Amino acid sequence: MHADVDHFLTYLRQARRVSAHTVRGYARDIAQFVDFLESQKLLGEGFDWHQVDYLMLRKYLGQLGRGGYHRRSIARKLSALRAFFKFLVKQKVVAANPAAQVTAPKLDKRLPRVLELKEVERLLSAPDPATPKGLRDRAVLETLYATGVRAAELVGINLSDVNWEAGEIRVRGKRNRERIVLLGQPALAALQDYCAVAREVFLKENNAATDALFLNQGGTRLTTRSVHRIVVASANHVGLGAAVTPHTLRHTFATHLLEAGADLRIVQELMGHVSLSSTQVYTRVSREHLQRVYAKAHPRA
Repeated sequence: MHADVDHFLTYLRQARRVSAHTVRGYARDIAQFVDFLESQKLLGEGFDWHQVDYLMLRKYLGQLGRGGYHRRSIARKLSALRAFFKFLVKQKVVAANPAAQVTAPKLDKRLPRVLELKEVERLLSAPDPATPKGLRDRAVLETLYATGVRAAELVGINLSDVNWEAGEIRVRGKRNRERIVLLGQPALAALQDYCAVAREVFLKENNAATDALFLNQGGTRLTTRSVHRIVVASANHVGLGAAVTPHTLRHTFATHLLEAGADLRIVQELMGHVSLSSTQVYTRVSREHLQRVYAKAHPRA
């Protein structure tokens, strides 16, 4: 049984090329379900996955609900089990996917947090450009806001991916799909300053050599966790709060483009969304923004 789980995780890493963070999430969710099966004394000799039916899955999800898990967490765990059993069907380990018959809990639609332009300007001004670390952090923030890339995409950028003359970066997104993102002049200038000074300092101090664009002070590629820390620390420094994350800048990037009149499909392309429906959430954010501005500015609103 555990071999089937291992095969699934290997499939995610090698065939689907999902991120290490996502693989760990799947591993945790499936391991939790295995613990449930053990608690039900179902993992004895002779067990196989055919014994798991949709009623057992509903019982498991009900137990999670009674245990205080939020609906969003339960939906994520069900999604992981659907993917796992879909894999088992493909491998002919089971005949049908029992998780496909289970309805996910209804979720409240949460609109992403979006920063106002003046808040973005405060955030971008947080790092101290007089230090190598500050130059790097400013370049990280400017690039996140200018391009809308995910943190995992940002740390995967190599120096050779940057077209300095065109102001473009080649980015590898989910499923290893490539796209081109654009740099505005401030972001391009911040990147050039970082590469000319800070990046060289990090390399020389550690006698390192790498094509990675964003480096830590040890001269190796920056991690997504470090990017998250940079954003949170900068936001706290200027009083925006720890709720600001790299994804907040991604949401803000898309919303500001749409508010300025950008075509939805252009924004979809820049963000690397396969489905237009993923991008359309930002039209709702923009409408809410317009309503707030109207209510605040119109004398008879």
